[in-house]
Order: sequence, then C-alpha cells, then structure tokens
Amino acid sequence: MALNARQIQAAAQRLHHAESTRQQTGLMSLAYANMTMDDAYAIQQGWVDHKLAQGRRIVGHKIGLTSKAMQAALKIDIPDSGVLFDDMLFDSGSNIPQDRFIQPRVEAEIAFVMKHDLSGANVTVEQVIAATDYLVPSLEILDTRIFRVCPDTGVARNVFDTIADNAANAGLVLGTQHTDPKQVDMRWIGAIVSVNGKVEETGLGAGVLNQPALGIVWLAARLSQYGDSIKAGEIVLSGSFIRPIETQAGTLIEADFGDFGQVSCRF
Repeated sequence: MALNARQIQAAAQRLHHAESTRQQTGLMSLAYANMTMDDAYAIQQGWVDHKLAQGRRIVGHKIGLTSKAMQAALKIDIPDSGVLFDDMLFDSGSNIPQDRFIQPRVEAEIAFVMKHDLSGANVTVEQVIAATDYLVPSLEILDTRIFRVCPDTGVARNVFDTIADNAANAGLVLGTQHTDPKQVDMRWIGAIVSVNGKVEETGLGAGVLNQPALGIVWLAARLSQYGDSIKAGEIVLSGSFIRPIETQAGTLIEADFGDFGQVSCRF
C-alpha cells in the first residue's frame, strides 16, 4: 500500500461527506497518484466503517466489472466488489426517492442468496451452487460519490476510484421469484429491460464471466485474502449483463427475466 492511515481515513471521510450532502468529490486517483488497488479497497473499508458506526448492517456484496467491455474500458482484467447494507434494499415495484442518490443508474443482475458460508481461495462453481439457497432477479442502483470525469482536468475516473467508491454501488431492488440454482443454466438467464415501457437493453447471464457463479468464486477468493468470507443469508449481486441505464425523476425501470421472474422500480 502506498497511502498511510491518515490519508485513507481522509479519503473515506470525503466519500461519506459526498454521500451525505449529495455533492460529488474529486477523483481519488488524482489526489493520490501513487495509490494502489489495496489502497482503494482500504478507502472503501473506511467508508464501510462509517456506515457501521451509524448503525447500518451488512447484508451482502456486489461484484462489478464482470463484462469484457467494462474491463477493457477501465484497463483491468478482474472484477471488483463492494458492500451491500440494509438501507440499500428496496422491494420490487418500489418508488425510489430521487433525492436519495446523486446520479443514479440501473443495471440488471442475477442475485445469489446464500444458505451456507463460503470461503477460501479455491472455491469451485459446484461449491457456490451448493452453498446458494436461491437465485432471484434484481436491479442494482449505481451511484457515483466521486466524479465520473474531473470537471477541472477532464480526466476520467479509473478502477481505483470505482473501487474506493464501493464499486459504485448504492442500492438494490430484489424480485420475489426464487429459483433453485441446481435447476437452471445461469448462462441462459436473460432479461429484457424497459424504460418507461420501451425496451432499452437486453442481455444474458453468459455476459457475466461466461458463468455468473464464477463471480462468486472470485469474490470468495478476494475476501479470503483479508480473512473474510461470504456468509449464510447474505445477498451477492453477481454482475450486470446490460449497460448502465441513466435515470431521472419519473423513470420506470422494468426487467423481464422470463421464466426467472420480473423486477421493477420507479424513480
């Protein structure tokens, strides 16, 4: 790690303030030109600690940057991850307060709900499936507490900014239909995503590392590096198979996963 504890704490405080005031903060990668991926996750953990100190409860994890297109855009070859909190959860059909977020965008994903703990650097897809209680259709609400593009320099954020910013996660909407992961080929779970009644995006589970369960494999290995694990009862968002959809007040997002179920929300 290149940053010291004081710098990491200051960066985490900037994120906390940005979210609280709904005023974006500058790029961490510009403020700390020598920062590493470990520094980015340390900043994220500092932000998580703020949430826990406020009484929030961790309910799971999100996995991002699982598609080849997104990895190429940020010049990396691995996913990233963030933390889900209890106050991020919305039921399908919910009205999302527009003033809750800064620049909300939405992605469609397969969510895993775990029935057993999962840990270690060598977890297999079969072990992921065995440890999963059920799959459920979901929408992830993305937000950016850090500028996407620096207004002064025109420099775009990089993967370290995204990781520090809790992998851009801010909320999730869960459907109600549960599917046994042993009874479905996740690669062929797809969604038609509409905005105000018009089809905007479509995609297949295969877009997530060619097998969404591989994201859970990756997450278990990453968490094990820090002595952590995926725990029973937690929700894991496995990664989006559509491009992020911009929203504004009045936007209705509907995702039709066919036999897998539906999920929707309105801003």
